[in-house]
Amino acid sequence: MSETRMAAIQMASGSNVLANLDEAGNLIAAAAADGASVIGLPENFGLIGQTEKAKLEHAEAEGSGPQQDFLAATAVRHGVWLIGGSLPIATPGGERVRQRLMVFGPDGACVAQYDKMHLFDVELDNGETYRESSGIEPGDAVVTVDLPIGRLGLTICYDLRFPELYRQLLDRGAEIFFVPSAFTKATGRAHWEVLLRARSIENLAWTVAPAQGGYHVSGRETWGHTMIVDPWGTVVAERANGNGFVAADFDRARLEATRRRFPATRHRRLASGSHEPR
Repeated sequence: MSETRMAAIQMASGSNVLANLDEAGNLIAAAAADGASVIGLPENFGLIGQTEKAKLEHAEAEGSGPQQDFLAATAVRHGVWLIGGSLPIATPGGERVRQRLMVFGPDGACVAQYDKMHLFDVELDNGETYRESSGIEPGDAVVTVDLPIGRLGLTICYDLRFPELYRQLLDRGAEIFFVPSAFTKATGRAHWEVLLRARSIENLAWTVAPAQGGYHVSGRETWGHTMIVDPWGTVVAERANGNGFVAADFDRARLEATRRRFPATRHRRLASGSHEPR
C-alpha cells in the first residue's frame, strides 16, 4: 500500500442500504488492493431513496448506525483512511438531517466530520426540481483534517459552486480537496469538469471527486465522471460510467513546485474601500 495513493469510488446507490454497503465494501477492497491508502466514497453512498424523506427514515444517531459502523469496520479491515462521502445524521428536532461527511482512520476512529453547507434548491430547465433544504439542515463549519498524505479540505457536491469556501479551506492549509458528489446528469454535463478543474487551478490544489453515476430508483440520473485533478487543472484520472474507482498518487513535489513557480494564491489582493454604483 502506497502512503501517497488516493482513490475515488463511483457508485449508483439505491434504496437498499445493506446492498449499497455491500457494493461499497467490494469497491473499497479493490481500491485498497490497488494500493490506495486514502479512499473516498461518493455523496449518499449508502442511500438514494425514492424521496428526500428516505434520509429521515434511515437517519443515524451521531456515533452509531449501520453506515457509520460500516465505515469504521471497513477502514480497520483494509488499514486505510476512509472518507464516507455523506450519510444522514439525525438532528434534535427530527424533522431534518445533517448531510455529513465522515473520515475514519485505520484504527476505526472518526477523525473528522463535515456537514454540507450549501443545499441544492433549484429548478432545472428540463423540469427537474430539487429542494434539499426540505429534509437537510445546513452545516456552518469549514473543516480540514491532517492525514499522512497531506491536509484535506472537506466539501460535498453543491459546495463546489461556491469558491469562497475553497478559499477558506486554502487559508487553513488545504492541499487536497475532497468533493464527494451526486451531480445530476444535466448539471454534470454542463459544469462538473469545469468546476472541479477551476477549484484546482485557482487554489493550486489537488481535487478528488468521488461521484454517483447512473440511474436511481427515484428516477434521477446522476452524471458520474469521477475524477482526480492535479494543481495545474489536469485531469489525471477519470471514470465516465459504471461502478468502479479511479486512483492516483498525491505528488507533493508537483504541488510545491506549482505553488512556488506560479504563486497566484500569494498574489491575492482585497479591494480597500467601496464605490457607489453609477
